[in-house]
Amino acid sequence: MSGKAKAIIAHITLMGWIIALILNMNNKDEFASYYIRQYLGIMIIGVLGNAALNMVNGTLAMVWGVIMLVIWLLSLIGAITNKKNETPVVGRYFQDWFKGL
Repeated sequence: MSGKAKAIIAHITLMGWIIALILNMNNKDEFASYYIRQYLGIMIIGVLGNAALNMVNGTLAMVWGVIMLVIWLLSLIGAITNKKNETPVVGRYFQDWFKGL
């Protein structure tokens, strides 16, 4: 399976991310690894941000959800177009924090 296909699969739910991770472990591809790390970071900040904002204000949590949807779409488009689109502000940290993937 190509790195591009694994990168796209990684963006389709948590189960897709797990499948892409397992497929990439057997045959490492740098492009797939890049998006596996990016999407893990997107999932983490999405869940944590939503949980925190939900405690403060439900409307803020909805706005955060829309922001995360846009970030997810930008990342997915990068994977589809075969370009390494870094998540704004924190993407470089995702690459460093999750470099073992």
